[in-house]
Amino acid sequence: MMADPCSTCPIHHPGNLEKLGIDMSGFDYIIALAGNPNTGKSTVFNTLTGLHQHTGNWPGKTVSRAEGAYKYREKRYKLVDLPGTYSLLSTSTDEQVARDFILFGKPDVTVIVTDATRLQRNMNLVLQILEITDRAVLCVNLIDEAKRHQIEIDFRTLSRELGIPVAGTSAARQSGIPELLQKIEEVASGSFVCKPLRIKNKDKRLAEAIEEISQTLHTLYPGLPNAKWIALRLLEGDESIVNALDSGQLGNLTL
Repeated sequence: MMADPCSTCPIHHPGNLEKLGIDMSGFDYIIALAGNPNTGKSTVFNTLTGLHQHTGNWPGKTVSRAEGAYKYREKRYKLVDLPGTYSLLSTSTDEQVARDFILFGKPDVTVIVTDATRLQRNMNLVLQILEITDRAVLCVNLIDEAKRHQIEIDFRTLSRELGIPVAGTSAARQSGIPELLQKIEEVASGSFVCKPLRIKNKDKRLAEAIEEISQTLHTLYPGLPNAKWIALRLLEGDESIVNALDSGQLGNLTL
């Protein structure tokens, strides 16, 4: 899908990224790398960044963080490897770190790494991430293993159904990496505008409550993206989202 004028510039939030310990000096875009454990996410990270990486901890957390960098078509990309998680909805530290980075840091692209041999199992996290960002690329990794098990994946149909670009890779063999880099660039630059799949809630009373709270959020913070998702998390008593509302941090998400 072609871009509209407001989608052609970086969307990351420099102030929030600084609070999260990310220095964007000299970089054009920031890319988050997310995924379940054991999907080859670290191999994708190493393949993209090579030796241009370093490790540390998230501010105030014991969770380790790896950062790397690469250059593509004269643009500098910073890549942050988020903790491997199965969900963004739990209160575990790893899941909170991953979710807060995507929600508050607003990376220009979130690359979701999945295992081609367990794609259906990985879809839970994929759909949760698509609830909180409009900028994502699906990296279906380990396609060599899938072929060995005679598993065929229709990447074009998958892309159409999810509303985001999809790249098939075998990072350990560096297969599909050029295509992945191209798709990241298309989303980061805004030349491809994602229309991510979002699951509609079927419970009428819950939907009404979400609508009421989201309208209040829009009144407090005009331009707040994904207000309905935030409203649902408030209803569920998500501590970090409640604290973000109390502190006014949600205001940093406005467009």
